[in-house]
Amino acid sequence: MFPLARAAQSLVARGIQHTAVRGAHRKHEPTFHDKYGTIVLLGGASMFTAVWGYVFTSLNIEWGTSPVGRVTPREWRE
Repeated sequence: MFPLARAAQSLVARGIQHTAVRGAHRKHEPTFHDKYGTIVLLGGASMFTAVWGYVFTSLNIEWGTSPVGRVTPREWRE
């Protein structure tokens, strides 16, 4: 059984070596991500910034202020 396992292991190793050599000699063609990846990333980042900038500026939120001492209760109407 041991020689059979060793033969199988060498066949697997040889197959991996052939695959690695075949991939190393293949000419690299640029994919979509190679061509447009940076442009798409920057476009998405600018859209994200623009949309959230619009949302934050249109909400009229006072940032970082505490209502302690400024909020007074209204008179109760019966």
